[in-house]
Amino acid sequence: MNEMDVRLAKLARKGDRVAFAELVELYKDKIFHLANRMLHNRHEAEEIVQETFLRVYTNLERYDENQKFSTWIYRIGTNLCIDRLRKRKANYSLDAEMNDGEGTDWYAMLPSNEDTPDEQVVLSETQTEIRKSIDTLPDKYKAVVILRYLQDLSLQEISDVLSMPVTTIKTRLHRGREYLRKKLESVL
Repeated sequence: MNEMDVRLAKLARKGDRVAFAELVELYKDKIFHLANRMLHNRHEAEEIVQETFLRVYTNLERYDENQKFSTWIYRIGTNLCIDRLRKRKANYSLDAEMNDGEGTDWYAMLPSNEDTPDEQVVLSETQTEIRKSIDTLPDKYKAVVILRYLQDLSLQEISDVLSMPVTTIKTRLHRGREYLRKKLESVL
């Protein structure tokens, strides 16, 4: 078959349209299958087939008869597919056939910043355990911890609310955290 390809290529190079038509007939399905596998898009694969044969026709004088014609035409088709993949942009047609996964852009493939349902449950359970532990704190520590961590007040603001020196607030906050750490070690 290789000798026939070379003979057809020589004839086509001299302007024999029938010989070129035979080359098209021999390779059109093979190039289509190659392009369709690479691009996963029937319409683009059909365009690649046409463009491949256009390139073959315009570059027949460059074909080296010492190499297989099939290798040469596959290289042209493959390079065109690679170029198409590199240049591919989100291009959707409302009447185009949709394959699985086709029609999504890269934004849809990015992971979400939101917690997964599992993470939300774990977080909720953790928060519940922390709140239960805070409820068991002695009152003098509980007020300071709640104002600092749940109400997000500064140490000075807590000092003003409880009418205590900031140093006392720091001490109670430290002791309250230690109490919570010991309590939560056994739970979490």
